[in-house]
Amino acid sequence: MYDFPKYDVIVVGAGHAGCEAAAAAANLGSKVLLITMNMMNMAQMSCNPSIGGIAKGQIVREIDALGGYTGIVSDRTMIQFRMLNKSKGPAMWSPRSQNDRTRFSEEWRSLLEKIEGVDFWQDMVHEVLVEEGKAVGVRTGMGLEFIAESVILSNGTFLNGIIHIGEKSFGGGRIGENASVGLTSNLEKLGFESRRMKTGTPVRVDGRSLDFSKMEEQKGDQIPGKFSFTAAPALSEQRSCFLAYTNLEVHTILRKGFDRSPLFSGRISGRGPRYCPSIEDKIERFSTKDRHQLFVEPEGWNTVEYYVNGFSSSLPEEIQFEALKKVSGFENVKFFRPGYAIEYDYFPPYQLRLNLETKIVENLFFAGQINGTTGYEEAAAQGLMAGINAHLKIRKQPPFILTRSQAYIGVLIDDLITKGTDEPYRMFTSRAEYRLLLRQDNADKRLTALSYKLGLASKERMEKEKIKSENVIKIIEFLNKENIFPEEINDILQQNETQIISQRAKLAALLLRPQVSIFDLLNGSNTFSKFKESELFSEEELEEAEILVKYENYIQKEQEIVDKLSKFEDIPLRIDFNYQALNSLSMEAREKLSRVRPETIGQASRISGVSPADISVLIVYLGR
Repeated sequence: MYDFPKYDVIVVGAGHAGCEAAAAAANLGSKVLLITMNMMNMAQMSCNPSIGGIAKGQIVREIDALGGYTGIVSDRTMIQFRMLNKSKGPAMWSPRSQNDRTRFSEEWRSLLEKIEGVDFWQDMVHEVLVEEGKAVGVRTGMGLEFIAESVILSNGTFLNGIIHIGEKSFGGGRIGENASVGLTSNLEKLGFESRRMKTGTPVRVDGRSLDFSKMEEQKGDQIPGKFSFTAAPALSEQRSCFLAYTNLEVHTILRKGFDRSPLFSGRISGRGPRYCPSIEDKIERFSTKDRHQLFVEPEGWNTVEYYVNGFSSSLPEEIQFEALKKVSGFENVKFFRPGYAIEYDYFPPYQLRLNLETKIVENLFFAGQINGTTGYEEAAAQGLMAGINAHLKIRKQPPFILTRSQAYIGVLIDDLITKGTDEPYRMFTSRAEYRLLLRQDNADKRLTALSYKLGLASKERMEKEKIKSENVIKIIEFLNKENIFPEEINDILQQNETQIISQRAKLAALLLRPQVSIFDLLNGSNTFSKFKESELFSEEELEEAEILVKYENYIQKEQEIVDKLSKFEDIPLRIDFNYQALNSLSMEAREKLSRVRPETIGQASRISGVSPADISVLIVYLGR
């Protein structure tokens, strides 16, 4: 019999959460076993082959600043890059890449195999082994037991997964892959509550059968950016995406299949994602709209396969095919596979602590879609935090918890645990009340020092961030000190449709104008241009300096709000606090506080149904 070693951390599931968890724990020094049902599909892009987007791009940059790998893998495998929302303020700028699906998975596996502390095992986990209220290992479908100090479950959509296509239903975690069975019932016996959720994925089509001349081309940025703050290969070539539209004829055909739709017949009980509905859900909910956008996205460099983003469906495949043929440019479309819906188990995240450890079983952590989230980025962020905290917990070190004012990752985890979710949770910039502080450009400044102190971010990363911060300060000092003359800048001001100047002005004063960018000043001021060349400032450093000058007052006000609220934010609450004994609390507050078990006053204040008066009662009681 093979003598398996004892591990520090076992990670179950090698999706985006599992891969980040395994990498983080191992890079911190833990001995890690990563168990997956299929070694060939690690960090598989089950849905669209892209990373980032609105708010999600900020999360990826935060993962990278903390020493995670999603940004690095994305940069190495991207086929297109776009910075979204550039027409809006910098709090809304969100990086997004289109990626080569196959290379993304291969690159993740390659990186993990280079980490000495990670072992792998291909198998299905049926049971978490628990002794005296602590997770001590797992039992697999082969009947093998692996022993560890802690366990992280990141099972994605595989827990009792059921795939729906029209009237057909069959078990699976992804098309062509088996569902994971047994683990949900095991966890329920331990006292956990589970529920069902639903998500879906669109058709994949043969690009050779499409007429792209009838669609709108979406090219990448002329100067493509990247996610990682480390050195990344420059993207010298990009593949275009395309925009197509449904029409009333498409909608009429789709409606023909409603009576066979598992979504409308009630065969799907789980809630689907509100912000990424299926095409049949869209035409039902938005019946007054005569068209919907479809994003036609390539799956990689060397494939003709395309992903039809916006055409997620669980309708019968013949209905999907008939309807899509009526979209302009799709008249001769050939399918690779139809869209489908998948229903799976998740565990409401109020059952977790802020470090993602479960409240019921010590040293057991949940990360990713098992907590009710949707999206690779949200999963990867949870995986990273679970990996860090599993490592810290078994070494009896304080947990690593990010607040809402420190990171989108802090917003994500606080939202999940404090507010819960009964539909797939997706991150948006609107969820972050301090989004001007949580920009994509300053993720390294916010988080790298914290990660370096933990031992995850490298010394090289820390030094790179320090140099960048020093350079940004140099640029701002120069802008505040140096003048520019009318003859240098007035032509540019006229072109930008803003008032010309009649006398010299400080560069920083002109930069306060919305119509003027720091690159306009570079083009106008020979002195500034020479200074930039002598110091070799990067475009990223110049942009961050511009943001800090333009939005200084707004950033300062937001920081003041954070500072004002923080005096109550971190006041701790005991996990076993008896809220029912506090008659001064409202009945609803007692019920909600007893269920969520907040760890701080700040967390308690964000629970729906807990009023400011209830918080005052808690503060008075604690003061007493």
